[in-house]
Amino acid sequence: MKKGARKYKVVIAYDGTNYSGWQYQENALGIQQVVEEAIAQLEGAPVRVFGSSRTDAGVHAVGFVGHFHLTKPIPPKNLVRAMNSRLPDAVRVLKASYAAEGFDARLSAKGKEYRYQLYQADIMPPHLAPYWTFCHRPLDLEAMRRAASYFVGRHDFVSFAANPDRVLDSTVRNVFSFDVRKSGHRYVFIVRGDGFLYKQVRSMVGFLISVGRGVERPEAVGELLAAAAPRTARVETAPPRGLFLWRVFY
Repeated sequence: MKKGARKYKVVIAYDGTNYSGWQYQENALGIQQVVEEAIAQLEGAPVRVFGSSRTDAGVHAVGFVGHFHLTKPIPPKNLVRAMNSRLPDAVRVLKASYAAEGFDARLSAKGKEYRYQLYQADIMPPHLAPYWTFCHRPLDLEAMRRAASYFVGRHDFVSFAANPDRVLDSTVRNVFSFDVRKSGHRYVFIVRGDGFLYKQVRSMVGFLISVGRGVERPEAVGELLAAAAPRTARVETAPPRGLFLWRVFY
């Protein structure tokens, strides 16, 4: 970090449909890359943006948080306008503020909220297709709610996560709450926790959908958590398009 640089915190929303997720990748376009390119135009030099988490390809966000330094400070309100004028329509900076030097978008986070959107009907409205997963079979709402309650608490979630291809210190996580709400044809799964493993949220939702369809029992969630065995084909991963990183708590 150069002398005189200011640290910023930004809240970012994005449509992840055509992106490979947040993280920069060599052979695909990630949100991180397009955000860094926009900031580099303002700074006149490369700028590294550190994100609150990784999101998978096709996953969206309305409350992603990032931090970075600028050696040419810009008032936060002006920074929002300047960045948005240089970003693609699918990516928007919602808020910007100065951040304390000790702030870290990932390490300072106390928890995250994810929401998963599911549309259950005979026909999926085309305009909802990029943001709602479709299910034509009827779902048992109360069974899914009972199943979701088993996820709440501190558990080893290895049975509901995919291999991240990197070493993890632990697969134990704390889920603060897990609600399933219904309005008409729309189901929204809302989960809050201190952190989530690779594809954990999509795996939990995928299993709840199996419960809703009557393929699995609500109690099976508790049994799988207690077994703490690596995930099998029994736990399906819900498609990415219905998932939103909703909020990061500090």
